[in-house]
Amino acid sequence: MPEKLQITLPWPPKALSPNSRGHWAKKAKAAEVYRYTCKIEARNAINQGKWDLQPLRDLVAAGGEIHVFLDFCPPNRRQRDDDNVVAAFKSGRDGLADALGIDDCHFRTHPFLKRDEIVKPLGEVRVVITGRGPEA
Repeated sequence: MPEKLQITLPWPPKALSPNSRGHWAKKAKAAEVYRYTCKIEARNAINQGKWDLQPLRDLVAAGGEIHVFLDFCPPNRRQRDDDNVVAAFKSGRDGLADALGIDDCHFRTHPFLKRDEIVKPLGEVRVVITGRGPEA
């Protein structure tokens, strides 16, 4: 397994923002679709990179944590709260966990909102997964 796994996921839909005032059914459908999309994108990246996930699973079985670094690159310069971006990504995190076959309760997330790194037209979430934290 490489030192770290890198995956690029789509930006969370607007309906998943905690500030969204949409209907609950619309939000639930958006969450379902986004979770599935992130699961498929992550699986594709894992398969293309021929990554062996067993060392991560062994780390979790031994009581360790998986460090998940999230770089949120927005689609525009609109003002965003970093905590809302993380909350909007919850379904994406679940999809990532589904693809890895590891419960996300074992994730230690390190989110960072890159306000000055605009990715047009749709934005993206750059994910780096490793068994070592930032202190390493």
